[in-house]
Amino acid sequence: MSDYTELDKKQDVHILHSMGYAQELERRMSSFSNFAISFSIICILSGGINSLGQATAGAGGAAIGIGWPLGCLISFIFALGLAQIGSAYPTAGGLYHWGSILGNRFTGWLSAWLNLLGLVTVLGAINVGTFYFFFGAFGPQFGIEDTLLHRVVFVAIITALQAGINHFGIGLTAKLTDFSGYLIFATAILLTIVCLAAAPSWDISRLFTFANYTGTEGASLVWPVTVSTGMAFLLGLLLPVYTITGYDASAHTSEETLKAAVSVPRGMVSSVLWSALFGYLMLCAFVLMIPNMDEAAKQGWNVFFWAMESQVNPTFKSILYVLIFVSQFLCGLATVTSVSRMIFAFSRDKGLPASSTLSKVSPSFRTPVAAIWTGAILSVLFVWFTSAITIAGTPAYSIVVSCTVIFLFLSFVVPIALGLVSIGTAKWPTMGPWNMGVGLYRVVAVLGVLSMALIFYIGIQPPNDWALEITVGFLVLTAIVWFAFENRRFKGPPIGEAIAKRQAEIAAAEAAVGEA
Repeated sequence: MSDYTELDKKQDVHILHSMGYAQELERRMSSFSNFAISFSIICILSGGINSLGQATAGAGGAAIGIGWPLGCLISFIFALGLAQIGSAYPTAGGLYHWGSILGNRFTGWLSAWLNLLGLVTVLGAINVGTFYFFFGAFGPQFGIEDTLLHRVVFVAIITALQAGINHFGIGLTAKLTDFSGYLIFATAILLTIVCLAAAPSWDISRLFTFANYTGTEGASLVWPVTVSTGMAFLLGLLLPVYTITGYDASAHTSEETLKAAVSVPRGMVSSVLWSALFGYLMLCAFVLMIPNMDEAAKQGWNVFFWAMESQVNPTFKSILYVLIFVSQFLCGLATVTSVSRMIFAFSRDKGLPASSTLSKVSPSFRTPVAAIWTGAILSVLFVWFTSAITIAGTPAYSIVVSCTVIFLFLSFVVPIALGLVSIGTAKWPTMGPWNMGVGLYRVVAVLGVLSMALIFYIGIQPPNDWALEITVGFLVLTAIVWFAFENRRFKGPPIGEAIAKRQAEIAAAEAAVGEA
């Protein structure tokens, strides 16, 4: 950035030092790059397409026309709350630090584990979604079948590629995620135009017509139990809520972002806004293209490929499939970045086993190499083990992934709720330079807590009813681990005098990686 002055650099480093951390990671990401990494993880061409069945097999057109903006508004509330905290405390692994600074050691540790579990499983889910998209688009040409072996091998290969790119420095990763940002914009616009051109008619009323396909032929593969129309609409909110997440990546890359106190909150908020807008136009165009909504519901999860096959020119279709696949791969790439920075930041404060190794930064590439490969390996193992196990006739993978968004949003709401009671106190005395005002933040925080209650309620409905037991079980296990082990061992991030005592360590750590 040409306008990034030496004074700006000193200010970024000063903020980091004031929280007790060294500038070990390389600060090379522009404001756009910070936006692009969150925009790439949100990736409306990933969740927006792979989860379409949640809308078309539920409440029909209204699930898009009305449900998408409503669900995006819910995600936007969380983004606003996190952005305000991120402006005041721009560090890698932001949610962990915010939970600690605004609360205590336990709330920080809880935020970290919820966020880490959510990020590892969402990385696996993104790459499994990429497998199924590739399988639906190109499977027959490449001889790929929907088997455990093919799924795990495919996921392992692309995850290794994503980790390898991350290994070689934030510069390369930022260039690819910047490209991903432009690619998602261009592909979403192209898909919108193609869908509108292929539509039999532009029946706008379809976008506001409520239906209820739950439990019916084909649709039962998505929603096996018949529910009321109102509940079908609420279940459809999982499409935008599942898609519009991952914007915490802007916070996780704070220590690599120029002018982080301003760039990070802007990256979070703008990534949600642009994803919501372009996703809405794209999905509305898709609904208008569908030849028959009743037939679309019968397709279940396959509705995207069914509609594209029946309505779109084969050449255009193939071009779009390639662009979407590349976008989905880059979505996983950005997620590896987010996961690794979370692992790095938590390990820096001895929050994980083998923390001394996981918190090391490569002097050559200025990246947390061990954290990158650990996150990648864990996500592949997660896909492998849960895909091979069945619980009550349902693959464990499907059950655990249904908990992913619950865990992620719980990790979001913990610091937001803590901010509600700590803002204006010694724990959070001043707002950051990106400032919505104390009063508005409090409104956002209350809405965030209420939104979390709604997400939890709809997230445990059939076929995800096991999500309740898994979530409660995880929280019980977390409490046991904390009181039995971590409460005595884990000290949390440095505060007060501990920060001053770290200055020699900070200087040594920066010298080790060649930070001037």
